[in-house]
Parts: sequence; C-alpha cells; structure tokens
Amino acid sequence: MFARTTTPWPLVALFTAGYLAPYLLPTTVGRLDSGLPLSATQAGAVGSALLLSSASAGFALASRVERIGARALARLGLTLAVLGYGTAALTSSVPAVVAGAVLGGFGSGTATTVAATGIAAQRDPHRITTLGLLSVSALAGVVYLTVPHLGPGHGQPPAAIALTALAVWPVTGRLPERTAATRQARSPREALPHLRAGLVLAAALLLWSLAQNSLWGVSGRIGLTQAGLSEATVGVVFAVALGAGLLGVLGAGALGSRLGRALPVGAGTALIAGCIALSASATDLTGFATGEIAWNTLYPIVLSYVLGLAASLDPRGRWAVLVGSASSLGTAAGPLAGSLLSARAGFPAMGVILALGLLVITVPMTAVALHTTGRPLLSRAVRRRGTPAVVVAASTGTPADVLAQVVPDQPVAEIPVVEIPIDAPAAPARQSYDTAGPRQASAPPGA
Repeated sequence: MFARTTTPWPLVALFTAGYLAPYLLPTTVGRLDSGLPLSATQAGAVGSALLLSSASAGFALASRVERIGARALARLGLTLAVLGYGTAALTSSVPAVVAGAVLGGFGSGTATTVAATGIAAQRDPHRITTLGLLSVSALAGVVYLTVPHLGPGHGQPPAAIALTALAVWPVTGRLPERTAATRQARSPREALPHLRAGLVLAAALLLWSLAQNSLWGVSGRIGLTQAGLSEATVGVVFAVALGAGLLGVLGAGALGSRLGRALPVGAGTALIAGCIALSASATDLTGFATGEIAWNTLYPIVLSYVLGLAASLDPRGRWAVLVGSASSLGTAAGPLAGSLLSARAGFPAMGVILALGLLVITVPMTAVALHTTGRPLLSRAVRRRGTPAVVVAASTGTPADVLAQVVPDQPVAEIPVVEIPIDAPAAPARQSYDTAGPRQASAPPGA
C-alpha cells in the first residue's frame, strides 16, 4: 500500500504530529493545574483522558487503514487534532477544555495509527522510527524553551500541538489514496502473525509506558516543589533533556542492528529504572537535571527498538499499531497514576516503586526480542517472509540446517527434493588401451 521510498518524510511528519501530545504531557498537565481551577490530580486525569482517547483510536483503526485509505484517515486525524486542541487552547471553560483534549487526543491517535502502519511497510522500520522520534524530540524541545516566555495560562501547549497538525496537513497529499486494488490486496480477516509474542510485547509495553509516564506526568511538579526550581529553569532542563534524547535517537540510528534488539531493550530499560529513581528523589538542580537528562537520553533509544520490533512482527503494520496503542494506554494512565502515587507515598517512594516495576517488565520484553523471528533490522537482509530456508541457504552459502535454527518457522524438512533430468550427450565408450604414442589425426578419441 505504501511506496517503499528511501525516506518517507510524510510518514515522519505524521509521526511527529501524532506523538507531540505525549511529549508535551508535563507542561500540558502543569499548565492545566496552574491556569484552570483544577487540582493536580484533576489535571492529571485530563491528561490521562487525552492519551486514553489517543490509544482508543489506535485500537479502533489498526486494521482499517488500508480499507479507509491512508490519505483520508490522516487528514481526518489532523482535522480532529486542530479542532480539539484549538478549542482547548482558546477556551477557559473546564468542560470545553476536557472535550477538546479528548477530541484532539483521538486525532493524534489517528495520525499515529496511519504513520505506524506506513512505517511498518518500509524496508527498514527501525530507521524511520528513529527519524520520527528525532523530529518529535526536537520540536518538543523548542516548545519547552518557548512556552515559559509566552506568559501564564493553559493554552500554549495545546495550541502548539494544533499548529503542528495544521502544518503537517499539506504533506498528506503524498500519502496513498484508497483504491480498489488496495481494498482487495489483502483480506481483513488475515490472522495476526506471532500472536503470542505480540500480545506479550503489547502487555509489557503498556506497563513500561505506565511507569515512564507516571513520572513524566509529575516531573514538572518535582522540579517546582521538591527541587525548588522556577518554571523557566524546569523548562530549560526539559529542553536539554529532549536535546539529549536527540543524541540518543541518533545513536540508536547509528547502532542499527549491531547490538541486536535484546540488549538495547533489556539493558536500556534497567538503566531507565535507575534514572527514574534518581529523578524522583532529586532535591536540587543537579539531581533533577541528571536524572531527567539521562532518562530522556535512554528512553527514545529503547522505544525505537521496541517499536521497530513490533513493526517487524507484521508487514501490514497491525502489531505496530496495536503495540503503539497499548503504549498509549499505559501513557494515558501515567499522569493519574503518578499523581496518586506521589500524593500517597511521596515522590521518592513513587520513584522506587516505578523502578522496581520496570525491572520486572524487562524480563518478558527481552524474551520477546530474543526469541521472535521478525524482519531483520538492516535493509539488506532477507525480507521475503515465507522464503524456505534451503533457498536462502543456497543463495547465501549458509548451511540449511544452521539457517533453520535462526528461522525456526521455515522447516527444512518440508522442502521437497525434485530430480531434474538433464539431456547431455553420452560419453563415448572407452576402448581397450594400446601402447602410448601419437595417433593419427583422423583417429577418433580413445583410439
């Protein structure tokens, strides 16, 4: 459905528009708390409702992108984002802000669904994912540096998301339309491949995102109240942290498949757990900045590998969308969970609880990365799903029995051996030997 171009920039732009809302969650929740008659828990609940709506869009549309058409669906999502976030930015009525946030969240989720489906169809989904994370990190960093200088109020973060969706609208013209061929190309009832691995990955990423965003949703309050920093200083820390995240994304793109998927996912999540505990216990600028910067450096690296892993499980992009929606579901519950945990146990204890939870989640995520045979990370690797192991072995010089251990779902025993007769002139019968010596020019061979 999607053309496999060298760099599909429309998908990168759509990914940026869809993912910007979760990246701006701390400042969005903080501004709702300070700019509207809402408590910290109520502001967190609004943020959760926004992200829950985004996740519901992914679950509802995961298998419908091809039937509806990428271009039409992307434009619908961007329109909902502009209307929803624009309404939330321009009004001070709490019900209208909540309704706008929910509507805009559904639009963000729709844009993310189209982007994830298209990225999964590319030859190297990990590379395109890193470009998308690079783009959204850079834009979010600019917003964090700009918002504190625009005065008080709750409207700046949703306005930034709405303007981004509006700016991305023109590039949707390069997305494919719905045609009869795309409607009939694949059956919508086609079973999901790697069902068990996909379900485990989706459940693990839901909890992974829940732990991440439980802290991310209250990070602004940690900096303002526990560390005693000003809003401008907290904004600078977040901008530097997202800038470090850019370096992390670049590093992930440069590493590619050199470390595989299991090591970045497993070791990266364990390191993130330590960063969360450090950030939640910070009482000054040094501790707060160190925890946030280290955390935001590692977070996009691990996320890019996890999303790339999900995209490799199904070329149609359904697992990429479902796993991404599960992540959004965890992200949605994060602000509310963080607010409740911090209110009951305090920020340091909340950080310890979240860190321990992440260490537990590391095990199933690493297991999926180790044992799942999705598409390779590199663009030069074999990508034809269903290619028999013997064929690959014959073309690459790899023994078939060795290759079958790497690709267990392609058994060698099922490949039939066919004898092909070859017509060739029969070798002349050898005559009796004679004494050595030159033969006459007219004598036949063997005489």
